[in-house]
Amino acid sequence: MSDLVPQYAWINGSLQPLREAAEIVELRRAVESFACARRAERHPVEVGEDLRELRHLIDVLELDFSRRAAAYAATDQAEREGSATPQDWIRHECRMSGSAADAAICAGEQVRALPQGEQALEAGRIGFGHFTLLARTARALTSSPSAEPFDERPLLAQALAHSVGRFRHDCAHARHAADAQAALAEHVDVVEARYLELRTGEDGAMFLRGFLDSVGGATLRTALEPLARFAGAEDTRSRGRRLADALVELSSHALDSGAVPATRNVRTHLQVTATAETLSGAAGSPAGELEHAGPVPAATVQRLACDAGVTRVLLDARSAPLDVSRERRLPASATRRALLARDRGCVWPGCERPAAWTS
Repeated sequence: MSDLVPQYAWINGSLQPLREAAEIVELRRAVESFACARRAERHPVEVGEDLRELRHLIDVLELDFSRRAAAYAATDQAEREGSATPQDWIRHECRMSGSAADAAICAGEQVRALPQGEQALEAGRIGFGHFTLLARTARALTSSPSAEPFDERPLLAQALAHSVGRFRHDCAHARHAADAQAALAEHVDVVEARYLELRTGEDGAMFLRGFLDSVGGATLRTALEPLARFAGAEDTRSRGRRLADALVELSSHALDSGAVPATRNVRTHLQVTATAETLSGAAGSPAGELEHAGPVPAATVQRLACDAGVTRVLLDARSAPLDVSRERRLPASATRRALLARDRGCVWPGCERPAAWTS
């Protein structure tokens, strides 16, 4: 590790060098010595024991960091240094995420109210992840006017027995049992915060970014998981690819089945504009134009036209429409019925989609 440059700050009206706490200096030397030490090959069982002990030491340091973070947050020093909040200062200066900074401050603020939890962490019986969940629950319930006085013991017993992931559920149940109205209010706030952004790139590809509440997320996952299942030995797609394909398939089925509301009395669906040359795959023909995406290859136009309503539009030299034909269905209804009767569903190996989900 590189030597730290001496820092100065205005203290009591004058510029003074910042004195580092002696215990921090000693700790850094110990960490530097540990990090720079050469290590011999060790048996995986021994490495596992090292990991357990290292994690415990880190947890103890995390708790000490939290105490200091809470003490810092109780002052106006962050505002004096130009930060909006203590969390914001810690996030930037300590290179942490906003949620991690908030968790640290919360844990430090609640540590005196959780003496048994503090002892359990220092003894290595729970981790810092358990403690932050315990602290958040204590903060929520002690600030609620309708909740009973907080008792850490029942939740601590669950923390001792459960993983951090399961303990998160334990805390949620405890908060609901103590104050159902507050739990509902939090859930409503999360619902109000959900959003979805669709950003189209230069090539027409789409980037998705969003946030869903627990019920909304569960609804989406429940709809996608059956469509994203592994389809056999020939299915080499990653799970992420299968989920993306499932989202597209779900959207396509909603359009095909008429579940999406009509627009101006016309059934909502993909709209592709292409020349006859593009549709026939003639050499030198331009790309097709897909609404909301831009130019697409002729092969994509032909694939989409395999199951589409086609309208012919004749234009004059000035691109003014001369004639607009009635929409013609491809394939014809009789042909489609024959295919459905023959195949009774998707013919891809390993796929069990019903006929209504095929094109």
